[in-house]
Amino acid sequence: MNETIGIVFFGIGIAFNFFGCLGLLRLPDIYNRLQAGTKCVTFGTIFMLLGVLVYVGFTSMGVKALLCLAFILVTSPTAAHAISRGAHHSRVKLWKKSIVDIYEKDRRGEASRT
Repeated sequence: MNETIGIVFFGIGIAFNFFGCLGLLRLPDIYNRLQAGTKCVTFGTIFMLLGVLVYVGFTSMGVKALLCLAFILVTSPTAAHAISRGAHHSRVKLWKKSIVDIYEKDRRGEASRT
């Protein structure tokens, strides 16, 4: 039973990784690409690591998978935020159909009202 659940988790992880990679290729600017890369690929990798954990149990490999899961969960969004902020500070343009740039308003000192 654990093998079947592990294989299902692998399949879900592969699907999310595929759609994340597809988003990296198809989306128009760096900010949208980071969205796909961060959310889909992180979620897919977490599912794959959960599949390893379920498949092998709490062996040394399962514990390593759990540690990698925690590491990826913390570092991937942090790295994407740093890349996005660096791109914005370097004045990388948004996609021409983007509607709002909150960071630019904040840089100019305008109060953001929602």
